[in-house]
This record gives sequence, C-alpha cells and structure tokens, in this order.
Amino acid sequence: MAEQLVKAKKGKKEFVGLVTSDKMHKTIVVAVETTTLHPLYKKYVRRIKKVKAHDETNEAKIGDRVRVVECRPISKEKCWKLAAIVERAQ
Repeated sequence: MAEQLVKAKKGKKEFVGLVTSDKMHKTIVVAVETTTLHPLYKKYVRRIKKVKAHDETNEAKIGDRVRVVECRPISKEKCWKLAAIVERAQ
C-alpha cells in the first residue's frame, strides 16, 4: 500500500472517514462521522458530513477508510487533502 506522506501541521484538522465516491478526476468524497453530546438531552448524536478531498494519484477507491487533512482551498468546495489510506475495501 503506497502511503502519501502528508503530515498535519499544527492547528490543522484531521479526520478519518469512508470514501463514498471516486467518480471525479483527482477528487474523492469522504463521509466523516462524528459523535457529539446533545446539550439538552445529554445523548450522543451521530453526525455524518461529506467532504471533498484532493487525491493527486487517484488511488483511493469506494469503500476505503482514509485520513484527510485540512489544506488551502483547491477549488470551490475542495479544501481537504488525502493524507493516507488507512484500510482498503475488500
């Protein structure tokens, strides 16, 4: 597995998510799941946010678990970079 060496700088956000689409050229859509505590009901709520990430070599495929790092805006909606493929899809 060829891992891209992109390190998160201090203060940069970093998430692990699941690739839901790889149809675009050099772009993947990653579903990032977070759990937050509801302020009133004190129950954990699962939230899923889809982000577009830059994949320079087009190596991530649908179903892969990947790590994305915040970066400068590359296009209108793309401000994340693929840092590494954590786990390949079966």
